[in-house]
Amino acid sequence: MRVALNLPAHIDIKRVQPTLGGRFSAEKWLFRQVEESDRVLCFGNLPPLFRLRGEVSVFLQNRYLVDDQAPLSALPMKPWIRLRMERVWLRTCSRHASKYFVQTPSMQRLAEDRLGVPVMCSPFVPESVISSAATAVRSSSARFDFLYVASGEAHKNHATLISAWAMLADEGVFPSLALTLQETTSPDLAKHIEVERAAKGLHIHNLGVLPHDQLVDLYRDSKALIYPSGFESFGLPLIEAKLAGLPVLAPELDYVRDIVDPTESFDPRSPISIARAVKRFLKKEQSTFKPMSAEYFLNHLLSGA
Repeated sequence: MRVALNLPAHIDIKRVQPTLGGRFSAEKWLFRQVEESDRVLCFGNLPPLFRLRGEVSVFLQNRYLVDDQAPLSALPMKPWIRLRMERVWLRTCSRHASKYFVQTPSMQRLAEDRLGVPVMCSPFVPESVISSAATAVRSSSARFDFLYVASGEAHKNHATLISAWAMLADEGVFPSLALTLQETTSPDLAKHIEVERAAKGLHIHNLGVLPHDQLVDLYRDSKALIYPSGFESFGLPLIEAKLAGLPVLAPELDYVRDIVDPTESFDPRSPISIARAVKRFLKKEQSTFKPMSAEYFLNHLLSGA
């Protein structure tokens, strides 16, 4: 974690190794240092391992730790083991903090059910998000029809989104889509997208991970945000899109409605549902269900047509 060097003189930084041993040493150091008059903010989901003498608050933002429906099985082995351990840590040491903070009502409900302690909802965002949105000017000729700002974890649901784009292509609909994937951390997904793009002629552009100022420009240069993630603790891109005045296409899920009322909603598990939402937004004609009578079916069958 990089920290600005021009900090006030009274602020000290203690760095520890990102290992189990390093974390345990840090917990012991914290236990020795904290006095009754001190206030401790744990900004990484977990309360202190040892009960401290001061007042402790925890900012909890990882939904994997409080949602039993979170798809841990889709994760690689190392994150799976780490999250299992952190779930035990959180539940076992939950009383080591007097205050818990989350950013949405659905996270508040999940955390209270999991921990059995009061949890406060404080939906703060970086000042840069608010200030950049206030000065945002939408482009009159956007480069992209849709934008999806997300990393490549399984719950972000890129594969289902790409399947929806392939279905649209089969129907002769080719909307452009901008992604922000880091290919080095999601090589299999990046390869899958490239194969589908080449096979179907999809207008998909992976711009990679962008600094925030370029991301703001990307919001301005897109017609809508599409956000098929299966679950989120907050969903900051939804906030950024809302502040930038972008229409939003998103799942009909609690975390979405906590933040925005989407222009179109869909079932994130279904490529067909996503494709239909895209066509509704683009005002494309949809095939309609036309039931026939039993008599018509029988006559059609007997006629041999």
